Amino acid sequence: MNPRKKVDLKLIIVGALGVGKTSLLHQYVHKTFFEEYQTTLGASILSKIIILNDTTLKLQIWDTGGQERFRSMVSTFYKGSDGCILAFDVTDPESFEALDIWRDDVLAKIIPMEQSYPMVVLGNKIDLEDRKVSQEVVHGWCKEKDMPYFEVSAKNDINVVQAFEVLASRALLRYQGTAENHLIDSIKLSPGQPKSRCC
Repeated sequence: MNPRKKVDLKLIIVGALGVGKTSLLHQYVHKTFFEEYQTTLGASILSKIIILNDTTLKLQIWDTGGQERFRSMVSTFYKGSDGCILAFDVTDPESFEALDIWRDDVLAKIIPMEQSYPMVVLGNKIDLEDRKVSQEVVHGWCKEKDMPYFEVSAKNDINVVQAFEVLASRALLRYQGTAENHLIDSIKLSPGQPKSRCC
């Protein structure tokens, strides 16, 4: 693929309320950090254009609300997504424990359900002193689920770009694989088919 080839990818970022999803997204897209953000109700969308593996990617990143009462509404935004960031706060063990629920919720809405759906885990707020979730525990969980893990800080811009771009590159590979499969399926001819006569 070359830079003239444009691919649109829809990415989602999910996780418990207050883990810093909006902060991570604004740091990645706008290189800005604010101490105060309004709680995201439903979802908001930010876009960013990057060039990866000689392909121009237009990332449409959906920032979803983490409040329990909006869970069923938020899950409607997962459909059609090409990849997902699971975010938690390293100072909040409950936000880490909730990752199983978020992951299962996303996978249940992906059609068709598939294990190859790209996901990346982000442990945010590593700039804070009062860490409560150990790296070993997170690495163990991510290894079991076969997902990359990044320790990040939206505030200090640590590993944010790398995390989003690893997800984007995995989503692109999946997109290319899906596109190739559709192409192969559409040009398969069954052997022994009688040739239709014309005229």
